[in-house]
Amino acid sequence: MALLKKTKIFLLISILCCYSYLNAQIKDTTSDNKFIAPTQQTSKQIADSLKIKKRVADSIKYANHIPRIATKRSLIIPGWGQAYNGEYWKIPIVYGILAIPTVAYIYNQDLYKKTKFAYEAKFKAEHGDSSDLQFIDPQVVNLPISSLQNYRNQFRRDRDYSILFFILAWGLQIADATVFAHLKQFNVSNDLSMQINPIFNPYTRTPALAVSLNFREPQKKALALSK
Repeated sequence: MALLKKTKIFLLISILCCYSYLNAQIKDTTSDNKFIAPTQQTSKQIADSLKIKKRVADSIKYANHIPRIATKRSLIIPGWGQAYNGEYWKIPIVYGILAIPTVAYIYNQDLYKKTKFAYEAKFKAEHGDSSDLQFIDPQVVNLPISSLQNYRNQFRRDRDYSILFFILAWGLQIADATVFAHLKQFNVSNDLSMQINPIFNPYTRTPALAVSLNFREPQKKALALSK
């Protein structure tokens, strides 16, 4: 009887141990299934789909953007090409750059006329004709004739330089509008074709760099996918 009782107790303990083990395994499996994350393949498919949609949207948005129009508009009116490109923040910069040589031209042209007239009037006065001395501007009337000649040449040179700088500034804003109009048709986002990322090499246990290349589909194919 004692042996039978011991046997029953041993079987009961064995059954309880097996039950506890099976119950723990079931809970672990349920917990893993409950918080299971999306697979890497699914996340990659979603990311690729979003990238394609963005490229298609950009291609459609700038499909009718013609760089030649931006060039012509900038040639006619400064800043008009930047407005066509949607870069309105550049318009004050364009006019600010053009204003500098414009103000310099007005300033130097005014003083050039005054010094030129004063020089000619005093030159004639030295040869017996002092009729124009009374019309000399008070700003330069006390300058000697040699100084008037030097100032006249200097103001004339600075005036010519200001005209040259104005033409260069006008040309730069035309080039800016043309270049950025062409770039509107290209993908210039942070999602570049080649990416360099830091990695850790588990074999050598040293840091390294990984280079990945992404071969994009042409924009025409992306547009075809949207139809």
